[in-house]
Amino acid sequence: MQKIKILANDGIEASAKAMLESNGFIVITEKVPQAELSNYLSQHKISALVVRSATQVTKDIIDACPYLKIIARAGVGTDNIDVEYAKSKGIEVINTPAASSRSVAELVMAHLLGAVRFLHQSNRSMPTDGHDKFNELKKKYSAGREVLGKTLGIIGFGRIGQQVASMALGLGMKVITHDPYISEATIVIPIHGVNPKVNIKTISLEEVLTQSDFITLHVPSGKLIGEKEFSLMKSGVIIINAARGGVIDESALLKSLQQGKAAHACLDVFENEPAPNPDLLRHPNASLSPHIGASTLEAQERIGKELAEKLMAFFEKQHA
Repeated sequence: MQKIKILANDGIEASAKAMLESNGFIVITEKVPQAELSNYLSQHKISALVVRSATQVTKDIIDACPYLKIIARAGVGTDNIDVEYAKSKGIEVINTPAASSRSVAELVMAHLLGAVRFLHQSNRSMPTDGHDKFNELKKKYSAGREVLGKTLGIIGFGRIGQQVASMALGLGMKVITHDPYISEATIVIPIHGVNPKVNIKTISLEEVLTQSDFITLHVPSGKLIGEKEFSLMKSGVIIINAARGGVIDESALLKSLQQGKAAHACLDVFENEPAPNPDLLRHPNASLSPHIGASTLEAQERIGKELAEKLMAFFEKQHA
């Protein structure tokens, strides 16, 4: 039987590549430009395409690749894949929804803890002014806040939202949540030898917006936060988006920051990746990272392992 060819166009974790190759697959990690992808997949008789967020798997690519059996997304979101069209052509689409949840949640908390203590600002100021204006900077950044007792609103209460809730509860925060598809969830707080559990029921979006000191978004797509939603929030709110660019209307966000309605925006994702709005990038009250929520060594290893296992299971079933 001819060996199955897999193109990991946006890369794949080394141990996952080794796992697949040890089970008889050919794994190609050459980066094929978007414009050449259709021809490459067809000419090399690629059966499985593995992507992250960079490669777009569109209708024309799907139509041009008769050997393609499965598209695997190394991560959670599949908005760069025409999933419904692929399925209509008999092509399986898989992702790794659980593997990166912890990493994304930790980045959310890192952004929040940095924002309440102005770390994103002071880290910019210290290299240029720290030597000559140390006392001025000390005074400027001495009005930070603790998160203990504050209310964190989580919009989207799936795997990542629940991981964030666990961390927030561990820090002594009050957690409120909204999710149209989940009515309640039991959250485990990983304290060694104890692991207490807290049951959280979801509430309306309006309640979350009006009651939260901090708001974090964990929804797959759609423009959820605009001027109307900002008008409902507390003055001085901190808003965090490590979900998808476009979930927040960035024009409304900039207006809210400029008016002081939002004290800080913590963003890992943007509307116009990979070229975000320069006004947002330069705003002093924006804490920014370049879409790295799932990019930890541990998450990538889990993602690779989960992908390899799912791909092997798929082709094993195909040849059963």
